Amino acid sequence: MIPAAVVVRLLLLYQLCIAATTTTTAAAPIIGLDSFLTQQFRKDPQAANDSFTSLPSSLKTPLSHPSPTHPPHPSSLLSLDLPIPITLHLVGPTFTSSAPSLISSFVTSALSSDLFHVITPFSSVEHHLSISHSLHLSASLSSPSLSTSLSSALNSHLTSSPSPLRSPLSSVPYSVIDQIIQQEFEKEKPINSFHIYILHLGSQPKPYAYSYTHGDSSPGFTKCLGSIWTGKDRYLWIDLGAGPVDYGPALSGDGVLPKGEFHPFAALHGRPKSQKALLSDLASLVWSAYQVLLVPSLRIPVPFENKLIVEFIHIHGDGGSSSSLGLDWKSIESNFMNEANEHGLLLRDQNLSFRKYEVKLSECSICSFAIARATTSYTSRYLFDNYTLIVSEYLDSKRLHQTILESVDEFRRVAQLPEEEFGRVLPVYVFDLDVNTILLLDRYHQTVAFKDMVIAVRTKSTQTVSDYSCNGHHVFTQARELERPLVGSILQSMWGVSPTHLVWSPRHNSSLVDYTWSIGQTPFGPFSEISSLSFVQKDAARRNVLLTTLNYTITSGIDVLDSIAAHGGDRKLLKHARHTEFVQRWNLFRYKLDRSISAMSHFDYEMALYYLRSSDHDLYAIHNLVYQASQELEASLVCFKDPPFPWTSFLLSAGILFAFFFAYAKRDKLFQNKRKQF
Repeated sequence: MIPAAVVVRLLLLYQLCIAATTTTTAAAPIIGLDSFLTQQFRKDPQAANDSFTSLPSSLKTPLSHPSPTHPPHPSSLLSLDLPIPITLHLVGPTFTSSAPSLISSFVTSALSSDLFHVITPFSSVEHHLSISHSLHLSASLSSPSLSTSLSSALNSHLTSSPSPLRSPLSSVPYSVIDQIIQQEFEKEKPINSFHIYILHLGSQPKPYAYSYTHGDSSPGFTKCLGSIWTGKDRYLWIDLGAGPVDYGPALSGDGVLPKGEFHPFAALHGRPKSQKALLSDLASLVWSAYQVLLVPSLRIPVPFENKLIVEFIHIHGDGGSSSSLGLDWKSIESNFMNEANEHGLLLRDQNLSFRKYEVKLSECSICSFAIARATTSYTSRYLFDNYTLIVSEYLDSKRLHQTILESVDEFRRVAQLPEEEFGRVLPVYVFDLDVNTILLLDRYHQTVAFKDMVIAVRTKSTQTVSDYSCNGHHVFTQARELERPLVGSILQSMWGVSPTHLVWSPRHNSSLVDYTWSIGQTPFGPFSEISSLSFVQKDAARRNVLLTTLNYTITSGIDVLDSIAAHGGDRKLLKHARHTEFVQRWNLFRYKLDRSISAMSHFDYEMALYYLRSSDHDLYAIHNLVYQASQELEASLVCFKDPPFPWTSFLLSAGILFAFFFAYAKRDKLFQNKRKQF
């Protein structure tokens, strides 16, 4: 006979197996659902129709079972995480076979899942979205042939070029290295991750750094050299042997890239380091690139709009419109339209257009008033023969922005701007003033981006010395060249793309400035001379729209779940038929959100947009179910009949009370002293 204890253990084991099987079955993907939605994407890429109504019964039945992994609870929506795949290539003979695993462990231990941040939210006080991101790193050693090709090309250029006179660093065009890296990157297609190439090519004939435009520096024109490049495709490379370079604020300020050995860019230019110490520096470099370039903070939230319009409003003096040097509208437009035509900037069904309007300052009294109201001054002390106090003027951008907002109808009337009923319209106000002195916005900026407009200013003065320096030389601001600053400001206001030197820090509860990556192919910062866009700006422009849409969907989903909880839960609020549809809708809604996240991780932004649009149908249906059920619940409360009067309890209580008062009134007769009878 089997002992009772053994029987109990067998029963418990059987129940655990059944529970595990049930959980696995419920959590398993529904076979055929992904292919069905992919087919719907081909038929209806705009997700105009509700895919739930076309679901066959074979797919609706599995959706009717509650999911143990994604229950209808706010925590299920707040757990969405966007994986960011990164492939790290270590290029050079000095990296050992253990380097990839060691640097991967450093990066993994330093990074954890974090939320997407917003520098300037619209209404919420929270500077983050409800979606998190996590880094997935794959490191490997590159082939020796790549290192040999890069070293040969670099050595050949350095030996054939003369040494510079004004700089200790020889200038090497970035294309010498980039064309080889790009060929290697093309071999990785299809591209499913960001690629970072870290170059350690050994000693070279002379110190060098990379130039990004033609020509050399001069006493009146400083060209900044660097050691990085971000491509138009999803790759960037860092040459540890270049430099050491330094750039940042000249006198005081945050974000400087120092020449000292403590910055990772200068890891090879200081005292010799062990491989472990070098790889820890490189891990911090990967972390910085991840935070600033691959998952940058949103400048502002950007809702999806089909129609995007940029209105150039050129406010100039009587002869200002004839001078197009530094303000080539076609060049600014082509920077965006070239990428839009190659599907690198816009999402499906989005249309971008540019319009230009000319306004004479003499015919625009409100323009003169806005400039006069925003003009203010500051004082500086300079040492000539003695200390001299100099008063300089600048434009307060916030005051100018407020004046334009208060008189926007007058501005639009003077410029003869048409009214747009649909779409997002971004006015770009360019004040081209006939004055000979330098007049900048907030003392330092040629353009300033706001969430609803861009403001730019220039005068007849051609250049001024800025408060920045690179490689020991002051950076000159070309005050009449607005093309690159305008491209950067339009990116911020229209697509919410943050400058490459600005990130939001929740620990500091403020934005931090770091100019490490603000050189090379970027329209941001005082050290770049290139207006073209890299993959950093193009990916951020599309991803920001999707993240904002997804965040709104999550917020709306949490609202309806809170409404259900306030009515006692889904099982209490919804009857059998409605509860079944609610479970089906919820499981399909949650599945589409997961597929949207997966599509974004694989850079399939069109598919991600389709899943987000399609999920809106399910979310609306859930709202409708809850609304109808709550209306019926409230109606039943209005028609509720009062219960019958409890006569039995009332009469019993009255009888007991009457007996008590009767006994109290007759207490002398009932409780008289018997001793008086004797």
